[in-house]
Amino acid sequence: MPSIVKPLIPLALLQKNDLGLTIRDYEGAMSTLCAGCGHDSVTAAIVHAFWELSTPPHMIAKLSGIGCSSKTPTYFVRGAHGFNSAHGRMVTIATGANAANRELTYIGISGDGDSLSIGLGHLAHAIRRNIKMVYVIENNGVYGLTKGQLSASADIGTRAKKGEPNEIAPIDPILLGLSMGATFLARSFSGDKEQLVPILKAAVAHNGLALIDVISPCVTFNDHEGSTKSYLFMREHEVKEVHTDFVPLRKEIHASIPDDGVTSVAMHDGSVVQFRSLPAGYDPTDRQKVEQYIHDRQSRGEIVTGLLYVDESAKDVHQLNHTPAEGLNSVPFEKLCPGGAELAAMQNGFR
Repeated sequence: MPSIVKPLIPLALLQKNDLGLTIRDYEGAMSTLCAGCGHDSVTAAIVHAFWELSTPPHMIAKLSGIGCSSKTPTYFVRGAHGFNSAHGRMVTIATGANAANRELTYIGISGDGDSLSIGLGHLAHAIRRNIKMVYVIENNGVYGLTKGQLSASADIGTRAKKGEPNEIAPIDPILLGLSMGATFLARSFSGDKEQLVPILKAAVAHNGLALIDVISPCVTFNDHEGSTKSYLFMREHEVKEVHTDFVPLRKEIHASIPDDGVTSVAMHDGSVVQFRSLPAGYDPTDRQKVEQYIHDRQSRGEIVTGLLYVDESAKDVHQLNHTPAEGLNSVPFEKLCPGGAELAAMQNGFR
């Protein structure tokens, strides 16, 4: 289904940022995702973050791969550069674009399938290279576009729409990042915009790859076989003669996670997820203690949210490769290609 252009109808005088732009200037097309999808809440948070930062839309590059999450860039900052890549290959395109033009603000939107399955190897090397970009994983534990198979982030015991409970240990992107030397790691819930917007703003300012794992409920496949409230049950008992998928209207799930406390959030299928904020005195710069704290809370069935780890002393990919301060796309040809003699001398230096 093609995206619908959102009409720019001024219903009231809207506040302007430092560039004289309103929040509407950072929006995109109308969403074609399922009503109530958590991904749309992530979109709203991104819109607010860029508007509050007064980031020029033409200085933003938004990228994605394949999946429900990869439709998200269509729905924010219509005036930005955009690229929709192949499945799991978003961060490779971002790496090349960043190498050519470091002056843009890069934001990549991916999913748990796109990043933790087919794209896992590319994500791992982007963490190693410390590409300066915001990397958002919209994590719902299923492959929504292909009818809800469990993804690599599905918890043990989770039951697919049509299948046995999952018995394979999940990949946790935060723990993966900690083990690989990531320099910015955060987790949030799509329904808590008050927490997610500041995290996104901090990620934009970070000098390196800022990985944000956002728990984003799927309203269509976040159920299980055997439930009388599941869509499978309804089709079998209510609409047997209709051979099509039915997605009922749902409201987006919103919640506020208190300081140093736990919030129980009821999902659309009746399951409950425990979200915890970070306690006072938490040190996000001690990698070993951060990993220990996350493991401890996971054993209690809690998902820790907030800025979990940050290292501002690490060098990004341009500092590591000693590239010029300006973007390579603006460097004069004579400097990029100094001639055969210079290239020959450089080659001799490697002999």
